[in-house]
Amino acid sequence: MKFGKEFEAQMVPEWKEAYMDYTYLKTLLKDVQLYKQRSQPPATPGGLKRNLTLYRAFSGLIQRQTHHSIDPHVQDIESQPIMVSSVQQDGSVSYQTTFLLSAEEGGEFEMIYFKRLDDEFNKVDKFYRSKVEEVMKEAAMLNKQMEALIAFRIKVEKPSPWFNSSVEMTRLASDVATSAATLSPSTPRGAKLHGRVSMAMETISEDSIRNGQSDGSSENKENEIQFNGQKSQTDKEKDNSNTKPASLEVLDRVRLNNTPETPCSTIKSFLNYSTQTELQFNRKNLKKVEEQLKQAFIEFYQKLRLLKNYSFLNALAFSKIMKKYDRITSRSAAKTYLKMVDNSYLGSSDEVTRLIERVENTFTKHFSNSNRNNGLNLLRPKPTRARHRITFSTGFLAGCTAALVLALTLIIRARKIMNHPGSTQYMQTMFPLYSLFGFIVLHMFMYAANVYFWRRYRVNQSFIFGFKQGSELSYLDVLLLAFVLAALTLASVLANLDMEMDPSTKDYEVFTELIPLILVLFVIVILSCPFNIMYRSSRLFFLTCLFHCICAPLYKVTLPDFFLADQFTSQVQALRSLEFYICYYGWGDFKHRQNTCNSSSIFKAFSFIVAVIPYWCRCIQCLRRLFEEKDAMQGYNAGKYFLTIAAVCLRTAYSLDNGMTWNVLAWVFSICAAIVSTYWDLVIDWGLLQKNSKNRWLRDKLIIPHKSIYFTAMVLNILLRFAWLQTVLDFEVDFLHKQAMISIIASLEIIRRGVWNFFRVENEHLNNVGKFRAFKSVPLPFNYDEAEDKDD
Repeated sequence: MKFGKEFEAQMVPEWKEAYMDYTYLKTLLKDVQLYKQRSQPPATPGGLKRNLTLYRAFSGLIQRQTHHSIDPHVQDIESQPIMVSSVQQDGSVSYQTTFLLSAEEGGEFEMIYFKRLDDEFNKVDKFYRSKVEEVMKEAAMLNKQMEALIAFRIKVEKPSPWFNSSVEMTRLASDVATSAATLSPSTPRGAKLHGRVSMAMETISEDSIRNGQSDGSSENKENEIQFNGQKSQTDKEKDNSNTKPASLEVLDRVRLNNTPETPCSTIKSFLNYSTQTELQFNRKNLKKVEEQLKQAFIEFYQKLRLLKNYSFLNALAFSKIMKKYDRITSRSAAKTYLKMVDNSYLGSSDEVTRLIERVENTFTKHFSNSNRNNGLNLLRPKPTRARHRITFSTGFLAGCTAALVLALTLIIRARKIMNHPGSTQYMQTMFPLYSLFGFIVLHMFMYAANVYFWRRYRVNQSFIFGFKQGSELSYLDVLLLAFVLAALTLASVLANLDMEMDPSTKDYEVFTELIPLILVLFVIVILSCPFNIMYRSSRLFFLTCLFHCICAPLYKVTLPDFFLADQFTSQVQALRSLEFYICYYGWGDFKHRQNTCNSSSIFKAFSFIVAVIPYWCRCIQCLRRLFEEKDAMQGYNAGKYFLTIAAVCLRTAYSLDNGMTWNVLAWVFSICAAIVSTYWDLVIDWGLLQKNSKNRWLRDKLIIPHKSIYFTAMVLNILLRFAWLQTVLDFEVDFLHKQAMISIIASLEIIRRGVWNFFRVENEHLNNVGKFRAFKSVPLPFNYDEAEDKDD
């Protein structure tokens, strides 16, 4: 793989704009190369050079050193085509390159190249400085949290009488003395650029930085102040003299943060109760505090690793592009420019490397019982790799599903099942039961396609949804689950394809009639199984989000919560199928495939309630966000869902009572809701229809290179948004049963939702890119008194 592709593949997606534009610089070098090829054709034929080299004197396998009369240092300076200088601008350092051979023919092309090269380097260096400042501030914040944690542990553990709290706290304070003051700008430089880029680069790896460190860096590493207290006696004495010892008095200035993540805490927050409580020194609170700080350290460590990889990749990219320049122009400018890169903040700063080592030592000692392997496994979760058994199982079950579909089609055609008198009763009773699984499988297929294309276009859906690193499902995992459910459903349909009763008993077989119910219970049991089987972490994540949706607005609304609620707004027919399950198997005569659900007033009332539940959840989620964020757009969004609730209720009323009044009201509210929802989809959720955008009627930044895809998606969204017209027009097809038509319309809405999912997450990703937001914020357990902090 070429370096350009490898460089782009290892970028942090949200930081893409902050990386060096390697592709554009290559195009500038191509302009230089084309000009030189046109203006300076080769003077000798191509074959002559080779013939001459065959008869040159043999220089030996070992290079002999030759002595020059001219000082090589002076000669090297005089032959340099560029001069790089640093300039102070607005309190920051920027670098400018002067091309000394601009008078030569084609020199203007090289001047343009160096001007853009300086712009790219200054952009990278400035971004790196800002991010290092952020992590240093976060490190200082974690210092204070660790001091409070250690004091909290002492209070909870209640050491024996011989325990000297003052001495122990002084010792523990040295373990967490990592404030920004200890990292002075005069620290020795870390890995040098020339040492780093001299390695063969088949795969770019951040760990390779350590292999190229200078001899001095390993010596400096031994003298660094580390979290784990492994220091020389001189260092310890220096820390004890310069670092203010922590004491139990630190607990007098802190309170526990209780974020509104439970119904009780939400209600207290709504009633203006303080979310901060007095410290209660018990093991339950200690465990909670340790878990929160543990997650904070893991997230902080990931940020440090990505920042370290950012500096390494960019430094390597500048080395590659300058060597390419030297090769094209036959000059020797790379050495001078790379020396500047090496001496700059990007190339010489080692704060991030030092912090990484200290975080590893602190995490190992305080959160993994001094077991370094376990600590590093938690800090560095291994990425999931495609397993061959998953691929094989997915293909095998896909074949089984296709075979079952073919068998079902042939049996229906051969036995002419649809011409039997019992086919109508089957379609009215059994088809709604099995269509539930069809809706779920179709939604899973669409989600698998979304995951595939998100990954192809480098949309960071794991960060957007907040998946635990290494636990997110790949598109093959989702397809595997979909094909398992599809194969079980089709096998159940084949086992329950009877159209006539047993003439002796005048009923159907009990077991085959219970197959749909057994299948539903099987899915529920697998979904809620507490054991570590069948993607346990993903199931728990789904159930947690589902519970938050049901209990809205008692939980803080996050993107996974309202994204899942949006999915359920497209599964109204599936929810009605669940309602039919309860009615049919609870109050119906399933042995004779008879029920009174459609004539029951209770069932009709719940038809309204079930259809409204997903939209109501989204409505009150928007109201919760309006209350917390004071964002007027959330109020408008709540109004959109309320309008949709009215339209759904009126369409349901019209389907139960075909009156003219219900028909008119259903038309008016449905058209209004469809127009508002379509506009919201295209403009707010997708960020499209921007009149002044550089991409006409789209947005400025697009992930998919083909603009026609966006216009096709917009047209498709509009058409599928109005699929509800069938419910008020009573459009019928002779060869389709009414239940089949309802299922088709419901399937079209699921397809629309699948398309919506991709562009909604793409827009969220681009918003994160615009704000360089690549990390989630982890709530910290302790809150220091602001007045005390100001005094400090």
